[in-house]
Amino acid sequence: MAKKNIIWLASYPKSGNTWFRVFLTNLLYESETPANINDLAETSISSSRKIFDEYTGLSAADLTFDEIDKLRPDVYRMQSEESDELLFKKAHDKYHWVDINQPLFPTEISKGAVYFIRNPLDVLVSFAYHSARPVTKMIKAINNSEYAFCDKSDKLQNQLRQLLGSWSDHVKSWTEQKEIPVQVMRYEDMIADTFNTFKQAIEFLDVKKSDEEIEQAIKKSSFSVLAEQESSDGFKEKMIKSKAFFRKGQVGDWRNHLNEREAQEIVNCHKDIMRKFGYLDENDELNF
Repeated sequence: MAKKNIIWLASYPKSGNTWFRVFLTNLLYESETPANINDLAETSISSSRKIFDEYTGLSAADLTFDEIDKLRPDVYRMQSEESDELLFKKAHDKYHWVDINQPLFPTEISKGAVYFIRNPLDVLVSFAYHSARPVTKMIKAINNSEYAFCDKSDKLQNQLRQLLGSWSDHVKSWTEQKEIPVQVMRYEDMIADTFNTFKQAIEFLDVKKSDEEIEQAIKKSSFSVLAEQESSDGFKEKMIKSKAFFRKGQVGDWRNHLNEREAQEIVNCHKDIMRKFGYLDENDELNF
């Protein structure tokens, strides 16, 4: 019988996923010093090419993107089967079905999902810096229902292709699916009320930790700690062209980078979901 022991940490990029992964590592391991940002093995990304090749005995380079996607659920089943503990897997893929009977993230092994959501205007700016791409190109990406990571065949990438879709597509795919219980965490709440927001997630995950343990893990995962570690030792998940992964983490930073036309282009494309999750008020004015 399959074990429901995988927790998916799912998000559109630059939405707080990595911050929470560092927090989880600090919470679960309880070391005296903050966890190393380059050693978050317990929350490895679900699109790792290396892990796929190891578990399938194949080379992803020899397969098509669709062939890989159809094998990925079996990789997760094997990981689930060999573990007696909860597994936390980071995912940037949208929730989707790889064939008629099979979702990419198998229901029978999935205990739950934490979905991180952030104002798409701030996502856009952070994503542009992370990718070292101009804002205009990132607007097209975040509004594109066909958008994907690592979908170029001309070079070998360290991650498998990930179908993201547009920001709204991604949010709807995870928050409206009925196969896996999901806890939504708004990045803005993670910043404004860190303890209570993180505690709600820990209770959802049914991880037994005291308030003091949660508080200590939050302190060890502060933005200043993460930025200092990256400055000192680098961060392997940072894109090569990017100056820094942990850049600012501020709410509302988009106002310093986007003009009115650019901001409106995002709002027009994602108005329904922005309204649903509190980024727009009843008059469609921005809350953040």
